Amino acid sequence: MNPQVVVIGGGISGLACAYRLWQLGVPVTLLEADERTGGLIGTVEQDGFLFETGPQSFQGTDSALDLVRELGLESDLCQADTRAPRYVMRHGHLQELPMSPQAVLRSSLLGMGARWKLASEALRRTRPPTEEESVAQFVRRKFGHEILEYLVAPFVSGVYAGDPEKLSLRAAFPPLDEWERTYGSVLRGAMKSRPPKGAGQGRPPLCSFHHGMAMLTRTMAAKLGESARLGARVDTVSGNDRAGSARYQINFIQNGHAETIEANAVVIATPAYTASHLVSTLSAPLARALSGIAYAGMAVVCAGYHANQIGTVMHGFGVLIPRSEKYRTLGIVWNSSLFPERSGDGRTTLTGMIGGATDPEIVEKRDEEILAVVLEEASRILAITGQPIVSRVWKHPKALPQYNLGHGHTVEMIRESERGIPGLYFAGNYLEGPSIGKCVDRGSQVAESARAYLRDAMAKSA
Repeated sequence: MNPQVVVIGGGISGLACAYRLWQLGVPVTLLEADERTGGLIGTVEQDGFLFETGPQSFQGTDSALDLVRELGLESDLCQADTRAPRYVMRHGHLQELPMSPQAVLRSSLLGMGARWKLASEALRRTRPPTEEESVAQFVRRKFGHEILEYLVAPFVSGVYAGDPEKLSLRAAFPPLDEWERTYGSVLRGAMKSRPPKGAGQGRPPLCSFHHGMAMLTRTMAAKLGESARLGARVDTVSGNDRAGSARYQINFIQNGHAETIEANAVVIATPAYTASHLVSTLSAPLARALSGIAYAGMAVVCAGYHANQIGTVMHGFGVLIPRSEKYRTLGIVWNSSLFPERSGDGRTTLTGMIGGATDPEIVEKRDEEILAVVLEEASRILAITGQPIVSRVWKHPKALPQYNLGHGHTVEMIRESERGIPGLYFAGNYLEGPSIGKCVDRGSQVAESARAYLRDAMAKSA
């Protein structure tokens, strides 16, 4: 029997969508080209160390923690200390990032002029320009170059692997744009938009699982059972004109055999460049728009050491490294500080991120070259002696979509296409944000929309 919905792509977005459809009792088939689900999310255990091949953790938002509970993973959940400090490198030294206006005034990370400009922003009223601004243009206009260089640009590298000169403020950080337009001040807008006391204030905790991030994706795939078909590479998605037939026909290859299934609705949860190919027969303008979304490559370098090899006390989340510090490594996550059980007694794990939109050439290098760069730079930054016990490199040539100038127009075109092509939906990290929580939320929303569409279609045909 053909499913009512086919979800193409078994990353976190596609899994969240298919799992929600399964919960709702909607017949669904998930097609994933790889031999495993999870996309960039992956966990490897080696020599007693636990390494993450992509995202190192996720924010424990209400919706993400609801999903954890639904999956029965609460007892396996690990939560990092929400007070764990973050660091940024300046002039070769690690300095703690201030996380509030009061902390900004006390911090020596920035000069007095930059500190006052940031802390007093709520006292001023500004009007944004009519044209779309990049993140860099916005920060320079509002706060100055020093805050861009040592606070914002490293953060942008950590979240989007992006270039702040190209990244769209409206697309990447819509609340900042909205707050200035509405209140004339980012800080004033943030304060007025804060939830009332007792309504979940504070930063969501950073979370993972005792056996790594892959527990989340593996558990969702297990819930789907045979409805999740791995190694199934979709070639085409086409409309079905035969009277009385399902609306869509999906052609794919699995185990060397060509197969076709029909469905009343299709959810495309692949990267944008793959989605572009899949929708080419449905809408050429939409395919062109999707193909225009840029991606940044990243390499993830994990290393395990004896704790006494590390000369720096690693207490906190890790360190972000501004481009002006002349390192290629974008940042280093201190995994064993966040989740101490990861390495065992007397050992420690860290993860370096390298590449991104500002250093695209690095992912073209051999693993050995990438490893050498990150380990040498980590040794200098953290006063590490000797070689790691074990180290691994994972390259992701197209790791993250770039929310560059004009991205909002592309997203709106996708939404218009969803409204204009009945039964076709999109889920992916190029739509509402790259975080795991955003992807889960989008996948769940699409599942609800697909179910409502099927219900309405059934009512009309009755």
